[in-house]
Amino acid sequence: QVQLVESGGGLVQAGGSLRLSCAASGRTFSLYAMAVGWFRQAPGKEREFVTAIVWNNGSTYSADSVKGRFTISRDNAKSTMYLQMNSLKPEDTAVYYCAAGRSSYSGSYLANIRLYNLWGQGTQVTVAS
Repeated sequence: QVQLVESGGGLVQAGGSLRLSCAASGRTFSLYAMAVGWFRQAPGKEREFVTAIVWNNGSTYSADSVKGRFTISRDNAKSTMYLQMNSLKPEDTAVYYCAAGRSSYSGSYLANIRLYNLWGQGTQVTVAS
């Protein structure tokens, strides 16, 4: 089993940047058969897809709302995934979760929450206006 732990959340002014990390532990060799991604959930709203990456080939897919602002990446040696968030807006305020699931597919399939069966505990991101 793979365990996921997020870090890097906090309070930032609109227009600022944050970088979230998601460290994987346990059977990390399993990541090579997985897609890993970020979701977020604002108060009173459903959890929504943000962006994801196929671990073995680096293929990515992002929600339209974050394209050009957020970048996902991974470090194979550290078994860690990152979410670089730039030009943050108040509407980006949410709890951000990293997730992983077995997949060799890319593209819009990565946005399907049912793909992901492993979740981190979440980290709060608050963007002040």
